[in-house]
Amino acid sequence: MSERPLKSVLGSQVRALRQERGLTQERLAEELGVTPRYLAGTERGERNLTLDSVDSLAGQLGVPAQSLLIEDATTSTQP
Repeated sequence: MSERPLKSVLGSQVRALRQERGLTQERLAEELGVTPRYLAGTERGERNLTLDSVDSLAGQLGVPAQSLLIEDATTSTQP
């Protein structure tokens, strides 16, 4: 079993939490001050975020920043 890249784990976690909270990409992007396209790239694991950006995402989603970087069973099967 190979480890997924950290930005892929982060993207899966953000997507799962956003959907759990009933937020659209557009709404969360607006709240974060980024474009929906940028957020979509983040969710696909295509963006390298700064630690400040990870902190902002975590704050907006109401979770500890570390939780966005740890793969769990609900996101481990998502690409």
